Amino acid sequence: MRLNKVLWLLPLLFASCGNAYKGLQRTAGDGACIAPFRPAFDSTVLYNTQVDVLNHHFSGLLLFKPMDDGSMRVVFLTETGVKFFDFGFGKDGSFTRYYVLPKMDRKAVVKTLRKDLGMVLMRQDPATARTSMRGAERYTTFPLTKGSVHYVTDSACSQLLRVENGSARSVVAEAFLTGYHDGIPDSILVRHKKFTFNISSQRVHK
Repeated sequence: MRLNKVLWLLPLLFASCGNAYKGLQRTAGDGACIAPFRPAFDSTVLYNTQVDVLNHHFSGLLLFKPMDDGSMRVVFLTETGVKFFDFGFGKDGSFTRYYVLPKMDRKAVVKTLRKDLGMVLMRQDPATARTSMRGAERYTTFPLTKGSVHYVTDSACSQLLRVENGSARSVVAEAFLTGYHDGIPDSILVRHKKFTFNISSQRVHK
């Protein structure tokens, strides 16, 4: 077996050896407690952003723009205005792909970006959440078509520690939203566990 194939398989082998969600104890509650951590993108917000996808690096501005119909437009573009991608996240959970740069236009890339940005936007219906505890951490979990997204807070739900996109047994990706000011995080970091797909954003203050 070739070395590069062995290296590609190692993360899968290690992930199969344990269960990242073993020991979670179901508790009463819903998704309402995480509402204060939902980014308050009530007007257009910009982030200086770097996206690394395998051996490709993209750098520019990530724009979050609320629309009149309640949807959220998310656009990643260069500082000169050339688009990398342009997505719409509907109030009803729908997703619209308006544009993707041909170099990024791969089904897996678009699917991953949709999940990653969805974790950050936190537009899930609180009524669909289930809550669990493990030690001093509280998990507010929303089901996805495949896997789940977990918002992990302290036991009092007063601090957002991280966000996880997980399969039944392992963490697929993590997101960290930090430095909240007026309900908007100054820093957004998304990183994947099994391959290079990372998003790093710093808010542009006007």
